[in-house]
Amino acid sequence: MLFAIGSFREYSVQRLNDRISRFAVILLLVLAFGSVARRAESQDYPLTPDSEANPASPKGEVTYFKFKNSKIFPGTERDCWLYIPKQYDGNRPACVMIFQDGGGFQDNGGGFRVPIVFDNLIAKGEMPVTVGIFISPGVVPATDGNKQLPRYNRSFEYDAVDDRYARFLIEEILPEVSKKVKLTDDPNGRAISGASSGGIASFVAAWERPDYFRRVLSFIGSFTDLRGGQRYGALVRKYEPKPLRVFLQDGSNDQDIYSGNWFIGNNDLSAALQFSGYETRYIIGTRGHDGVQGRAILPDALRWLWKDYPNPIVAGQNSRQPLMRILAPDEPWRSVAIPEDVSLYGSIASDPAGNIYASDTKARLWKIDPNGTATLFATGVSGVSGLAFGADNRLYAAQEKAKRLTAFDDKGKGFAIASGIPCAALTVTHGGMIYAAETKSGRLWRIDASGKKYDTGVAVSGARVLQLTPDQGWLTVAPDPGTGKFASSFRVAADGSLTDGQTYFDIFQGYGSSGTGATGSAVDTEGWLYLATDQGIQVLDQAGRVNGIIAPPTIAGRPLGLAFGGQNRHFLYTILSGKLYKRNVRSQGVLSCEPALKPPGPRL
Repeated sequence: MLFAIGSFREYSVQRLNDRISRFAVILLLVLAFGSVARRAESQDYPLTPDSEANPASPKGEVTYFKFKNSKIFPGTERDCWLYIPKQYDGNRPACVMIFQDGGGFQDNGGGFRVPIVFDNLIAKGEMPVTVGIFISPGVVPATDGNKQLPRYNRSFEYDAVDDRYARFLIEEILPEVSKKVKLTDDPNGRAISGASSGGIASFVAAWERPDYFRRVLSFIGSFTDLRGGQRYGALVRKYEPKPLRVFLQDGSNDQDIYSGNWFIGNNDLSAALQFSGYETRYIIGTRGHDGVQGRAILPDALRWLWKDYPNPIVAGQNSRQPLMRILAPDEPWRSVAIPEDVSLYGSIASDPAGNIYASDTKARLWKIDPNGTATLFATGVSGVSGLAFGADNRLYAAQEKAKRLTAFDDKGKGFAIASGIPCAALTVTHGGMIYAAETKSGRLWRIDASGKKYDTGVAVSGARVLQLTPDQGWLTVAPDPGTGKFASSFRVAADGSLTDGQTYFDIFQGYGSSGTGATGSAVDTEGWLYLATDQGIQVLDQAGRVNGIIAPPTIAGRPLGLAFGGQNRHFLYTILSGKLYKRNVRSQGVLSCEPALKPPGPRL
């Protein structure tokens, strides 16, 4: 793992149970780091007085503890250190900063000397009273240490591009440390740092959980394809900005190996952060994959990271993202008041007046007007998997288990339209043609006003999203949310038949996920497609490309169903965890039941 070798003693802190492995690691470190440690004292990047012990600065205490019994990373053992500043009095919660590869960061000899730097900066009031948590990557001991190699979890934990490591910190490490010291629960008072794979681990933890971490310090971060880390340059450009402050450092001679080029990866992420309006700083040096420059600039990096505290970090200032043409400034998701016993699920639909219709877990249909008043619309409507409004002023429902399509008049009275079709999704054209997707077979049906069914000859496995373009010329079909990635586009012929299908829309997919979670859709007057997915509300242009991803109402859970509603349909509605949310946006929604509207062409 040459990419992991720097000026940090990453594996020397593991305290492996078997003596043979321990000596092998120590020998490797002596050989690898000896010359680097000497070069660190060169004049290229000298340490400043803030990295030297100062008798005038109150000295904090560093204690060691071992962490075992992780549920998120079962079987792992790891060394940890806790720094408590002298100024901490036990009465007020302290800020907290977590360091990955903690042994090298807490080392006041050849490492980053974080305790000394904290002592000096806290004494001068240049950072708040901050507890430091230094964590080593996990190691799972072998059954027989004499014959077998332990399992080293460093890359598995640090290079992963999901929320597991963030959850490990949030659910296991922070509660453990909180037994000894009071920590702030304000994410604005939490920072996270690391180098190499520890650098990307820190960024990903904050990216996944900005409700817990807002300040990121990454040295020579591994934003390459070790386990998918190269994707963040593109993802940062598309995703709605998060309230993060990010400091990056890398050297122009950083390594270039099978997974990518570290310097290019950091340049790409830095450019993406600037493009998307993040508060970010990027320091470039001439070093390779080591911590020589990083430890020299650590004091200044910390000053910048904590500047203006406790003022909150603000997201997306002067962002150049296409998404900013859609999102209204200072308009977050807001919960829509519905009766407490109501738990909504599945599809939602809007009518031309902007009312929203949704089903609940008690086989009821609800109507929510633009003012947010919820009225019971119909009862005894079980298994609703799709809703759509028709030009005949009726609400259409697909009842998957009952294998029927039902239309409801404005009084909530239901009429059977078609039977024998276990539909998961439907849509209704301005001319009254219904398209319905059969769940298991994936067959697409069209049903005319008389209820006659026509097999289109098209099948899209597990389709749960059907969406007409504003000009009624194309039908978008998103595949099984658990397995598919590409949404298909079919031309709608004059007689309603479907031709010339292509897997046209490239939906963003979570790394390692088998599907997109697409369960709801909407379109606006520009012809842009909105999809409710497990990554948020994805916005795709007319050419089939994801231009932006709107954050879901809450981090936990994923949005289900999607519709434009409210006055002039400038509100985007979705369901999450049984609750209805709306968000004011600049775009204007279009309903499939309305007259055709030709949108502008794509910017190719």
